[in-house]
Amino acid sequence: RIDAILICTSYINNKCKNFRTMKKILSIALMLIASLNMAMAQQNEAQIKFDTLQHNFGTFSESSPVQECVFTFTNIGTAPLVINQAVASCGCTVPSYTKTPILPGKKGQLKITYNGKGKFPGHFKKSITVRTNGTPEMTRLYVEGDMKEAETSEK
Repeated sequence: RIDAILICTSYINNKCKNFRTMKKILSIALMLIASLNMAMAQQNEAQIKFDTLQHNFGTFSESSPVQECVFTFTNIGTAPLVINQAVASCGCTVPSYTKTPILPGKKGQLKITYNGKGKFPGHFKKSITVRTNGTPEMTRLYVEGDMKEAETSEK
């Protein structure tokens, strides 16, 4: 009987050691597969890079309240880039942008129109939030300027 117990104990210990070893190997294999999966996903991704993130209109008169600028960006990723949304912080600022996918290495444009008509003269700073299918998913652009009160002869 003692021999049978020793044999069973030895058998169970070997199985447990094998199980632990197999568990370690499986864990390492799963981590390796997950890492490779993430690396592959990152390699095939759009990436947006703006030439500049802000524009200053400078000083302009209330009699010419509409100001425009263009932000140029490049897809520096490896997949087509799509702008999903561009939203301004105020109704006086209107973004329009390239709607078609931008291929890797190609450029696109985002045009901003600021309309200060009916607004109080003075300094302003508006933000435009751009959302894409790439990295970064969200970029914030800024436009600012100083609208001066129109001269009495200009009104």
